[in-house]
Amino acid sequence: MFGRLLLVSVLVLALWAVLARGSEGAGEPQVYVVKAHDTLWSIAEAHYRGDPREGVWRLRERNRLVGTLLRPGQRLLVP
Repeated sequence: MFGRLLLVSVLVLALWAVLARGSEGAGEPQVYVVKAHDTLWSIAEAHYRGDPREGVWRLRERNRLVGTLLRPGQRLLVP
C-alpha cells in the first residue's frame, strides 16, 4: 500500500514539474517614449490600475529619476 502511494506521489510530482510554467504576469518591462505634455502622473494613470501615486513611485524607481521633469523623446521602462 505504501509503495503504491509513494509511486503515485512521485508520478504526480514529476507530472507537475513537467507541466508547470512560470507566471506571465510580470513579463518584460515595456518601453514608453515620452510625448509632449506627458507627466509621470498621466503615464502612471495609463499603465497602472488604482492610485497613480504607486505607479509614479514605480516609474521613478525603475528609471532612477531624481525629479519629475520629463523630456519628449525620453524612453522610460514601465515595469
